Amino acid sequence: MQLISVKNIKKIFRTEEVETPAIRGVSLEVEPGEFIAIMGASGSGKSTLLHILGLLDRQTSGSYRFEGKTIDDYSPDELAHLRNSRMGFVFQAFNLLPRTSVLENVKLPLTYSNVPSKEWDVRAKKAIDSVGLSHRIEHEPSQLSGGEKQRVAMARALVNNPSIIFADEPTGNLDSISGKKIMEVLQNLNDKGRHTIILITHETSTANYAKRIIRLQDGLVSSDRNVSKRLWAKDGYMK
Repeated sequence: MQLISVKNIKKIFRTEEVETPAIRGVSLEVEPGEFIAIMGASGSGKSTLLHILGLLDRQTSGSYRFEGKTIDDYSPDELAHLRNSRMGFVFQAFNLLPRTSVLENVKLPLTYSNVPSKEWDVRAKKAIDSVGLSHRIEHEPSQLSGGEKQRVAMARALVNNPSIIFADEPTGNLDSISGKKIMEVLQNLNDKGRHTIILITHETSTANYAKRIIRLQDGLVSSDRNVSKRLWAKDGYMK
């Protein structure tokens, strides 16, 4: 069963006098286990599309099915539960709680889940270990590097064991070495077959970690291709 199927979705932002189309008619399907990079210039609609796919926003028109069920059949509470339990999010801004430990930051999504509280520490520690930060578990964000903060955000996205991870410019605030580590973590998670990943990026070196690259232009898909072979470049990135 397809994880995601969208057909002819459009998104129009409206003010009192102006209509601005951001997505003009996008159709695509996402299979379980895919690693997809969505690329495009600023204003191409890529972040708007991710917000729709991640149920952070609703399309103006068109259909969206998640795991075979149309989004229109979900109540607002059901959508919130679906978003928290089946989806994980990593953003360019780390969005961590200050003066709060790594462990407590990662546990946060569990407070809105059906997971018994006695399991929270075990789940959070497992997620933290999966991104290689067990030695930082009691540190606060102010004590971490940018790359470490992003890995905490990734652990938080993983703690509910989601079907899919949405990553919006996850390396945008990082230097090249830290960015490479973040992409290696995402690639490793995908290669283990545990998570589907949809990545938004404007950087070719980042997009090339994906197995499929979709390009947007003016709110439309301009190309959609599978990447059959990934090659390491001398600087550690793929080409």
